[in-house]
Amino acid sequence: MSRVDDLIAEHAPGGVEFRMLGDIARLVRGNGMPKTDLVDEGVGAIHYGQIYTRYGVSAAETISFVTPEAALKLAKAQPGDIIITNTSENVEDVGKAVAWLGSEPIVTGGHATIIKHDFDPKYLSYWFQSESFSVQKRGLATGTKVFDVSARQLAKVRLPVPPIVVQREIVSVLDHFAGAGSGLIEELEAEQEARRSQFQYYRDLLLRPESDCQWLTLREVAGDFGRGKSKHRPRNDPRLYDGPYPFIQTGDVRSSGHRIVGFTQTYSEAGLAQSKLWPRGTICITIAANIAETGVLDFDACFPDSVIGLVVDPERASAGYVEYLLQSLKSTLVAMGKGSAQANINLATFEDIRFPFPSLGEQERITEVLDRFDAMVNDIGGGIPAEIAARRKQYEYYRDRLLTFEELAA
Repeated sequence: MSRVDDLIAEHAPGGVEFRMLGDIARLVRGNGMPKTDLVDEGVGAIHYGQIYTRYGVSAAETISFVTPEAALKLAKAQPGDIIITNTSENVEDVGKAVAWLGSEPIVTGGHATIIKHDFDPKYLSYWFQSESFSVQKRGLATGTKVFDVSARQLAKVRLPVPPIVVQREIVSVLDHFAGAGSGLIEELEAEQEARRSQFQYYRDLLLRPESDCQWLTLREVAGDFGRGKSKHRPRNDPRLYDGPYPFIQTGDVRSSGHRIVGFTQTYSEAGLAQSKLWPRGTICITIAANIAETGVLDFDACFPDSVIGLVVDPERASAGYVEYLLQSLKSTLVAMGKGSAQANINLATFEDIRFPFPSLGEQERITEVLDRFDAMVNDIGGGIPAEIAARRKQYEYYRDRLLTFEELAA
């Protein structure tokens, strides 16, 4: 840190200038390029969805390609440009960026913007990970089921513009920090994945149907079964936001594991009036985008119509058992959602699916065994998940500290 401080003292003793991105960079919105355009060789291409899951701060090679003919119609990123996402189903993924450091131009498509700039590319990409940018993009994001921060909105973001020598030193420090910690994190993640695979094996073994099982649909074991009624996300309407009623999103379900224990948004009384409060113990099933993700509510909550709620009749089934069943059959449900412009499932998907239900006592025994195993694998309060979280939090702390500057007085 002292080297960075020394450089700031030498090159920016009065503070660092802050500018709007649109005043110091050119933003080019991508177009087209659905996943069906991607091929195994040709012109390098980065699809916006891959930026969430397959790329880090920078890349020198692409995972996918398009044909030269398709590339002619697409926006081109030159070496050093930033490619940033404009759209996601959650605000966390909007604005995720990758610096293109390859030797040749590549292309990108819709829901992404190319930023052409004079920064150190990785400095700018690191800054788009920072808490400072996160706060600003939350204020600029629009949408209900899908969040969007347009190129026009991105142009309004204010960011620090330290001297290039400071930018490069920050990149050097963060690269070293990420490199020093990434090996351990990768080892921990590999061990965590091995344990999850072991859990899934024993889960599927325990859920294997016996000859005396009843085969029932979800509706036959449900006290309540339907889609969420919320049409508007709280943050998109101040009248609905900041109240006593938890509001969960598909992302909360996706990241929950077996139980949904946290939430980031709430509904007011006005919000509840146009929604529905589902009780603790409700099984949530996502039916759009990342489909067939499941979790059991640990509190009363509202959720959008992109989530199905299932309140199990306690005299017919165990909610935990049903949720583990749905986990084990996720690949089957995902396959049933294919074939449309956007993969989705709905209530009708479950009308003809029959699930195996042993006696209620056996369901509860299986649930208890799997709950203990799940806690050993995924408990974020200790073990491998806690160590991974601690390492990431430490990195994020130093990253944000390095990217925070005293602003030059006007």
